[in-house]
Amino acid sequence: MAEDLVGIWAAGWAVSRGTPPPVATPWGLYIEVAGSPGEVGRHVLPRTEEALVRGAAASVSAPRTWMKSPARSEEIGSWLPRGWVREEDGHLMAVDLVATSPVVPQGYTAAVETTGAVTQVRVLDAAGEQAAKGQMAALGEAVVVDRVVTEEAHRRRGLGGFVMRTLADRALEEGAVLGVLGATDAGRALYETLGWKKHATLAEYCYRP
Repeated sequence: MAEDLVGIWAAGWAVSRGTPPPVATPWGLYIEVAGSPGEVGRHVLPRTEEALVRGAAASVSAPRTWMKSPARSEEIGSWLPRGWVREEDGHLMAVDLVATSPVVPQGYTAAVETTGAVTQVRVLDAAGEQAAKGQMAALGEAVVVDRVVTEEAHRRRGLGGFVMRTLADRALEEGAVLGVLGATDAGRALYETLGWKKHATLAEYCYRP
């Protein structure tokens, strides 16, 4: 299950970020990332095996290349050569989508816009400033949720939950039944209250020689 979810997540992340599609490699997938100061590309490994991790690492020569794999960082750290820096572990999560017809919290307005396969939800405060946002990439029966952010001054007001529920309702309207995302620790806490379940820890390393 986790292996399939990793593939869905990688494909949807590429659509959401407007990168080229993931390219199959002997160890998993590679996504080229242009225009990002912190990342030139990422290797995504659906399975965590020593030979696969070592193979992916050996192929890397460009600084700011990332590697993500369903494991805890300490499990694969000894397999990586000098130059790879451990980042914060992430969480691979999924949910069976359910419609909830959310209502925007009082004092805010919401806008939903779809461009191609990407749908974005923006929540604005009374002054018209962005208070929260999130987006998803459609992949047929699955969607990948990405870039969910609530501005610090507007947290703990239900905006993140509203964004997630709005995306879920739109996904169901488009025929999707499954939601997938990669979460930080802070994001995981929110998503679990909305019924999302963790399926794997995502080890994250970046090549910074």
